[in-house]
Amino acid sequence: QLQLVESGGGLAQPGGSLRLSCVASGAGLDYHAVGWFRQVPGKEREGVSCIGASGTLKKYAESVKGRFTVSRDNAKNTVYLQMNSLKAEDTGVYYCALRACGSIWYTPQGVGAWGQGTQVTVSS
Repeated sequence: QLQLVESGGGLAQPGGSLRLSCVASGAGLDYHAVGWFRQVPGKEREGVSCIGASGTLKKYAESVKGRFTVSRDNAKNTVYLQMNSLKAEDTGVYYCALRACGSIWYTPQGVGAWGQGTQVTVSS
């Protein structure tokens, strides 16, 4: 059974950068689209980015366009989220999940399983 584990979170200053990793185990990630989501206490989990199985199709939430870049290395069974120009509002727990990058990619509904996530805190 395919499982995803997120890592790479931490504390960053406003304007700084972090790179998150989502590593798959138990099965190959080659044929799966993957979504990145984040959640802030008191708010619903929201989609941040989505990448198709081949890496060609990429989608971003408006709030992160131009600052975040999603990529993948199928040979390493890993999807990345490069986060630059971080803002305080990027703070939250970030999750990756198998998620088709269709018209409702940004909603958490329908995602089968969630990992533990990785905490990102942007603060001076």
